[in-house]
Amino acid sequence: MVGTLPPVTTVPLPRRPRDPSDHARHWYENELGWPTVPGSPPGLRLGVHFDVLDMPAEAGRAALRHLAPGSPVALQGDRMRLLVAAGSAEELPGVLAWLEWGALALDLTATGEGGLMDAPEPPGARRLPPGLPGAPQGAAVWLRPPEPGCEVEASLPTLSALGGGGGAPDLVRLVDTVATHCHRLRLRRLSVQPLAFS
Repeated sequence: MVGTLPPVTTVPLPRRPRDPSDHARHWYENELGWPTVPGSPPGLRLGVHFDVLDMPAEAGRAALRHLAPGSPVALQGDRMRLLVAAGSAEELPGVLAWLEWGALALDLTATGEGGLMDAPEPPGARRLPPGLPGAPQGAAVWLRPPEPGCEVEASLPTLSALGGGGGAPDLVRLVDTVATHCHRLRLRRLSVQPLAFS
């Protein structure tokens, strides 16, 4: 009589610890409908739902009064990122030229289609305090986070001629304010530098 073998029991492989960026990607993709790129932190694809104006945080603070309350704003280090309507990055050089800021070197850039932005941690995410091992240094954070379920794109600054109007802030006024404060900041920084005499 041939003995029967006991049934084979398979043991599942140990689970990998969940990557913290998975939570962020899930929030952006499923709660907001924003496409992301894997990574730690994940990247937000620009030019799909919004473009980004990037400037010194000090200059960007003045622009906040021109934004609708629901307009998302991110900080990363000493940089502020204002979300603006998709397609605005292409318009920035023309708007700056029209406002007569085009000839000056401003610390103001716009990134749109094909660009990426580090995804700030979703609101309420558990973060390690700065200085502890594993805590991200200079990580992006939301100053004004987007709200799931709200039509974020409707509150973003846009050119009035391109269908802005409604409750959306005007991109031209926003850019003029930001350019003015970027220029003032630049002049202030230049005035504190010692003069070089040869």
